Amino acid sequence: MPDGIATQNSARAGRGALWSWAFYDWANSAFYTIVLTFVFAQYFSQSVVQDSVAGTEAWGNIVGVAGLFVAVLAPILGAIADRTGSRKPWLMAFTLLCVVASAMLWFVMPGSGDLAFAATWVGLGILGAEFAFIFYNAMLADLVSSDRVGRWSGWGWGLGYVGGVLALLIALVGFIDGAWFNLDRAQAEHVRATFVLVAVWYLIFALPLFLFTPDRPSTGLSLAAATRAGLGQLRQSMAQIREYRGIVRFLIARMLYTDGLATVFTFGGVYAAGTFAMDQSQVLQFGIALNVTAGLGALGFAWVDDRLGGRNTILLSVFGLAVSAAAILLVESVQGFWAFGMLLGIFVGPVQASSRSYLARVAPEHLRNQMFGLFAFSGKATAFAGPLLVAWVTAATGSQRWGMSTILLFFFVGFMLMLTVPRAETGSLRTPRS
Repeated sequence: MPDGIATQNSARAGRGALWSWAFYDWANSAFYTIVLTFVFAQYFSQSVVQDSVAGTEAWGNIVGVAGLFVAVLAPILGAIADRTGSRKPWLMAFTLLCVVASAMLWFVMPGSGDLAFAATWVGLGILGAEFAFIFYNAMLADLVSSDRVGRWSGWGWGLGYVGGVLALLIALVGFIDGAWFNLDRAQAEHVRATFVLVAVWYLIFALPLFLFTPDRPSTGLSLAAATRAGLGQLRQSMAQIREYRGIVRFLIARMLYTDGLATVFTFGGVYAAGTFAMDQSQVLQFGIALNVTAGLGALGFAWVDDRLGGRNTILLSVFGLAVSAAAILLVESVQGFWAFGMLLGIFVGPVQASSRSYLARVAPEHLRNQMFGLFAFSGKATAFAGPLLVAWVTAATGSQRWGMSTILLFFFVGFMLMLTVPRAETGSLRTPRS
């Protein structure tokens, strides 16, 4: 087995522990679907700011700044966690941060114009969700052998999309279009209640991981000692970065194609509402359908990853994303938007799941949290660039379509760079020191 590929531990988690791990994808999916993509994003633009173009610009600034904080802090947190050993305390703390932030969005009132309050809690929610995923992702290679990493990563993402669909259905049927509770629609309580739903959903469905999935033992280091050791290890890794040149190329490629994908989802609801005049109910229906196709893609490609390898699965998926996104930007009808949106969804799950499984296979075991911190960094280092670029081009042209067209650049450059990344099974991802 080449250097850099994750070694297979003698002891592996049982299926119950693995399904409990995978269910965390289900748990946090509600935040991404309801808050970041299909409900709060549109509510913020249409009801809080009350202007499509200005709302798109403000939303891009909020998400972009939060992404910048994630990019800077994620590698540091990962390096420190490598020294503390156990991951669950970190995972629990950041999960609770996102839960509290989601619940606080209930207090964002329509027409209030209170951008600072909304930005603060959305930003904290993003930090909590993204930082939690560092430690969640890093657990995978300790739980399952490398020849099954692809399928479990894919099944986790697939569960996430199933959870996203169910959360959106509950939001649509029970709150947006339904009347499960006596909520004041004039104050948008039927919409704001979905943010409380996110908090409850995340908290309840994260519990199986904390109860049933094993964790690494603590090293016994204090937080201060772990911080000093982690920062020292991070400096050493940066000094020896040439030894991990294959991983570095992969992380840069992921930085680019993930930014394109994240921008699509960040502005998906805003674009649908502004360009195709879709109302809240129609946006939610589209979000549900998109999550169905994304879940099918993640589940269907789970075995493809283990057979073809993460690199080839990523290349196939990024190509499919670029073609689908280009078609969405060209169509003029709602029917065309739906058709190509469903096609795009097929490739969303596989590119995310295969990125995780690729790094799980190649990351050195003693640096795994740090590598997944860099993984989070690669997902956010230019995350501010995509939303800000969309915001600026939208403001300059007065057109959401022109603003969204900038995502194609990220897909193209990411694809071309990914072609230079070696396969995990055969490539030289780490150069031994002479």
